Amino acid sequence: MLYSIKHTTTYTYQETVPLCHNLATLAPRDTPSQICRSFSLDISPVAGIVDEYTDFFGNRVFYFVVEQEHEMLSVTTSSIVERKTPEWKLTAKNLQSWESVRDLLQSSTGKYMHEKQFVFPADITVATEAIQQYAAQSFTPQRPLMEAAGDLMQRIYTDFTYTPGFTTVSTPLSVVMGERKGVCQDFAHLGIACMQSMGLAARYISGYLESIPPPGKEKLTGSDASHAWFSVFIPEMGWVDFDPTNNKLPDEQYIVIGWGRNYFDIVPLRGVIMSSDLHQLSIAVDVKRLTGSRE
Repeated sequence: MLYSIKHTTTYTYQETVPLCHNLATLAPRDTPSQICRSFSLDISPVAGIVDEYTDFFGNRVFYFVVEQEHEMLSVTTSSIVERKTPEWKLTAKNLQSWESVRDLLQSSTGKYMHEKQFVFPADITVATEAIQQYAAQSFTPQRPLMEAAGDLMQRIYTDFTYTPGFTTVSTPLSVVMGERKGVCQDFAHLGIACMQSMGLAARYISGYLESIPPPGKEKLTGSDASHAWFSVFIPEMGWVDFDPTNNKLPDEQYIVIGWGRNYFDIVPLRGVIMSSDLHQLSIAVDVKRLTGSRE
């Protein structure tokens, strides 16, 4: 699949802002199943400083500074991305039990050193007793890890209601767990917390999902949105993605921006402004499958 992605973030301020510093993590990264063919960043007003670096997790990050007075900041990224069959689909399914994978990750050997860093919870993914008990229902004795993670994904999809506006990026998982509702980033965090509570490695994936309009209807421009899911390390298969919001193993319709321990490792756009007033935020995302893409 070949996709064109346009992502526009607009901040409208109630008073003039003389200066702002920002970090943008919006460039799709290259993976074994994805190639970013092109990427551009358009900032209005024009930024006086724009630098790029690679963060600890290998994500592309852009630092930019707007040094002129402005009442609106608009950041638009445009990408062309080629998606291939996810790597794990090309390998034989690993039937190792989740306990054996846990023991591998908890061993003192130097193997899987990179993956071990995703075993330990960070801030928002620290599991409560209720979350631990919820996870344990999927991780029954000697159950294959792939099967257990898939069951957890399906249970989150069934037990929780997608409710935009109920949570913010800082809402504790205890609230999500208690109310049984949230959005994709909450469900990704919950999946990670459950996996880590069982001693397993899981990471947060930020990206996009191509939306398919109902039959006979045209897709509205800007109707797509940023998306989030979680990924689990399974030996011999690698990192396998799970989307609890849609109860689906992500395929070629999912475009990866990057990953980290949780949302706060890969915030799409964040910054500091010299202002004490409020602002309004609007986001428009458009994911288009290009003509000639492989069906």
